[in-house]
Amino acid sequence: MNKKTIRDIDLKGKKVFVRCDFNVPMGENQNITDNTRIVAALPTIKYLLEQNCKIILASHLGRPKGEFKKEFSLGPVAKELSRLLGKEVIMAKDVIGEDATKKASELKEGEILLLENVRFHKEETENDPEFSKKLASMAEIYVNDAFGTAHRAHSSTTGIASYLPAVSGFLIEKELKFLGNAIENPERPFIAILGGAKVSDKIGVIDSLLEKVDTLMIGGGMAYTFFKAQGYEVGNSICELDKLDLARNLMEKAKQKNVKLMLPVDTNVGKEFKEDTESKIVKWTEIPEGWEGFDIGPETIKLFTEELQKAKTVVWNGPLGLFEFPQFAVGTNSIAKVLADLDATTIIGGGDSASAVKKAGLEDKMTHISTGGGASLEFLEGKKLPGIECLLDK
Repeated sequence: MNKKTIRDIDLKGKKVFVRCDFNVPMGENQNITDNTRIVAALPTIKYLLEQNCKIILASHLGRPKGEFKKEFSLGPVAKELSRLLGKEVIMAKDVIGEDATKKASELKEGEILLLENVRFHKEETENDPEFSKKLASMAEIYVNDAFGTAHRAHSSTTGIASYLPAVSGFLIEKELKFLGNAIENPERPFIAILGGAKVSDKIGVIDSLLEKVDTLMIGGGMAYTFFKAQGYEVGNSICELDKLDLARNLMEKAKQKNVKLMLPVDTNVGKEFKEDTESKIVKWTEIPEGWEGFDIGPETIKLFTEELQKAKTVVWNGPLGLFEFPQFAVGTNSIAKVLADLDATTIIGGGDSASAVKKAGLEDKMTHISTGGGASLEFLEGKKLPGIECLLDK
């Protein structure tokens, strides 16, 4: 982590613009159903309060596509943040309009203003320089603490850094520390578990991890593409026919690099894509016609467990089955429990795997749960993240 953080500059009494990731799931009547991302921003906000800063917070929520839509308002976030901090968070009615600029100019030390959803302006995702400049004009220092959007070059994640001194908050610092160590200097054996539906989403990550890990376990929907690549039938299972050569190349690369590549040896197949469908356990070489693979089977869980018990570092990205349906969540939940009991560094790479671990009530047992699905994938792939690159070097 060679980027400056809020610890590395003098912030006392300064007006600070903080890009947070308040893209939280909402239920009916805009009730926040999971406040994890808001809680994750608290250490940075509290530190700025201790420095008597005037704090301006910004975030996106959902995909309003450049226009105001009430269901994407950050109003509920302001309420939840006020509750968590035990002090009022002032809500702006707009982003760079009259209300926001007036409230920002009148901020006193120790006060917090939350701007409305930055994606109400299409200029945000276009990284428009004029829009970036207007955001920057409200403050003296820029802090990026939104790891979940660090892989996007938007106005509030990178553009604004052209006009203000830019440093990271504690959340980004923590993400880079855990993910960075896992990649650069892992304690071995180092095992990566990759799940999720498609190989195409993870090509770069698999390729990059084969240079670094001792064992790579593959589950989830993408395992069936690897089965098919070896000439076996996969029934109605999800399978990317245009990626079979690629799967073969990755298996070959694993051999060359002396990486143990573990695929499921049995699978829980269902008749159709619904919660209470008829299901049965079959060998991976014997998936019946018309059936669909939805989870790893008990033999696979056993094999994966034995291997994981040797690990000192584990990175996991992507569920191992259709974990939204209880009967196909067994694989994902079992592996989550194994990780929870390991004497090892366990890193969950955001997105669905983070949801699965939370659903199983095991988040407190993991070393680190990343707040960014796409960002953590790109980081593990070795890509440069624009929202990090734009920050000042130490």
